[in-house]
Amino acid sequence: MSKNLLITGGAGFIAHHLIDHILTTTDWNIVTLDRLDFSGNLNRLAEVMEQHDKSRVKVVYHDLKAEVNPMIAEMLGDINIVLHLAAGSHVDRSIEFPMEFVMDNVVGTVNLLNYARGLKNLEKFVYFSTDEVFGPAPVGVKYGEYDRYNSTNPYSAAKAGGEEMCVAFENTYKMPIVITHTMNVFGERQHPEKFIPLCIKKARDGEMVRIHADPSKTIPGSRHYIHAKDVAEGLLFILTQLKDYTYFEPNGLKVIPKFNLVGPEETDNLALAKMIAHAQGKEMKYELSDFHSARPGHDLRYALDGSLMKSLGWEPKIKFSERIEQVVQWSLANERWLSK
Repeated sequence: MSKNLLITGGAGFIAHHLIDHILTTTDWNIVTLDRLDFSGNLNRLAEVMEQHDKSRVKVVYHDLKAEVNPMIAEMLGDINIVLHLAAGSHVDRSIEFPMEFVMDNVVGTVNLLNYARGLKNLEKFVYFSTDEVFGPAPVGVKYGEYDRYNSTNPYSAAKAGGEEMCVAFENTYKMPIVITHTMNVFGERQHPEKFIPLCIKKARDGEMVRIHADPSKTIPGSRHYIHAKDVAEGLLFILTQLKDYTYFEPNGLKVIPKFNLVGPEETDNLALAKMIAHAQGKEMKYELSDFHSARPGHDLRYALDGSLMKSLGWEPKIKFSERIEQVVQWSLANERWLSK
């Protein structure tokens, strides 16, 4: 049976890939709620909608710092599933303007939760969170879904605050809420300031790229990168295959379901930059810099444990190197997305 989805931040990078995937693989209809700040770009949606029935997507303008009032709620219509991807996500900006991120990621989440708890046919509310709530990961450590939090900047703290409000609403109002964590999502139409499109452009133009490393400037930072299409596939797996999933702590207490959506392999940023250059038949010019001196509030290594989702039947199907090759070639063929 067809469903009606509300996706917040639908003009954002990850959400537009999610919309494309849902339109391709289901008969569901989508309402996207967006305020169109510097992270949102309706041109992303316009491009993917060239391949789909435009009547299946409706765009509603609203800033979630304000409540979802009756007029906006009427415009949204009868919603079955809420996917909350909208967020302030720029770490550097959060360090300069922390209250802005409290408003976007905590207050905005509460306003959406308040709206959603009044829905008559709500089947699932998914809060899209980040690996950064767990803080830096020492070598050999990967954080599971229920490990302790250790936010190292206002962005990650605000995302953790939004998570806890979801936990509170699930406990208080018995809402069907799920939390996901993912990290370092990449893909087509990503903002050119991000590391992968930046490296594509630098390699193309023969320019130097700065690689964040440890204080000795010898060990580059590392991440588990994941393509936005894989994130979309993982989210849809949760919605369709795990809709009745429950999680119990060892003491028997039922708690809110959480899932890590993790890339297939860990890669250090120097190896990644060289991989991007190699895909263009070029050498990458680079310098290693002390990451914390260069970017206070950032961490050298993050890592999530993807074993839960794997045990439940999902993991990315395409190798990381193939995904990088795809994105490099697409970006070179669509160079307007490499320009700020």
